[in-house]
Amino acid sequence: QVQLVESGGGLVQPGGSLRLSCAASGITFSGYVMSWYRQPPGKQRELVATITSGGSTNVADSVKGRFTISRDNAKKMVVLQMNNLKPEDTCVYYCNARFMSIAYWGQGTKVTVSS
Repeated sequence: QVQLVESGGGLVQPGGSLRLSCAASGITFSGYVMSWYRQPPGKQRELVATITSGGSTNVADSVKGRFTISRDNAKKMVVLQMNNLKPEDTCVYYCNARFMSIAYWGQGTKVTVSS
């Protein structure tokens, strides 16, 4: 059974930081492309950051310089470090694991940026 379990969301003030974690089980983690998506209220889900099996990363322009994605294959975990958070970062954040045409999603973790 494949599981992606996100954690680390919560309420933070503008300018603050949060660290989201996604723990994977049931997959050969090291072979998967791992990504974080987010879905703002009332809007479509959007790609935030991706890290390949080889460790190459890509982040959306909207978060470049503020968010960093990393992975630990031994722990089967992917992390999204979010700094200098803004109110527009308020979203539900989802972990995604992809291998060719196979994709899995976590249940999401809510991030609220507000003073």
